[in-house]
Amino acid sequence: MGMIQDMKLKADPLQKRARKAKFQADLAPAEDRRMRVLKEELQLSSNTDFLSDALALFHWAVSERKLGHRILSESASGERKVLVLPRLERVAPDVALPRVAIHWTQRELESLAKLASRPEADRPTVALVRAMRD
Repeated sequence: MGMIQDMKLKADPLQKRARKAKFQADLAPAEDRRMRVLKEELQLSSNTDFLSDALALFHWAVSERKLGHRILSESASGERKVLVLPRLERVAPDVALPRVAIHWTQRELESLAKLASRPEADRPTVALVRAMRD
């Protein structure tokens, strides 16, 4: 009997790889409600189906940004909105990102400087420094 079991294990080399990965997330109550509403709207019965679809959509978005493509929605009247998601912009090639002119008051600039110089503030990334110098 031991020899037959050994043959079964050797005959099915994918047996170990077929194991599915487990995923657990701690969501804030608002995020949990949002996920439940989306699952209901999309008629998804499981978190696995929801995560698979979300992963497919995010994978597509990452691959599009890597190519330098913008992701946008267009209304029936032709109005367009560009998706700007900071985490997604990390994979975008070095191209000119959309710019917005902000007219800061002296008080706002001082407040920003105070926040940015706090010890727990994140250091600016190379891409951010480069974008600010352009």
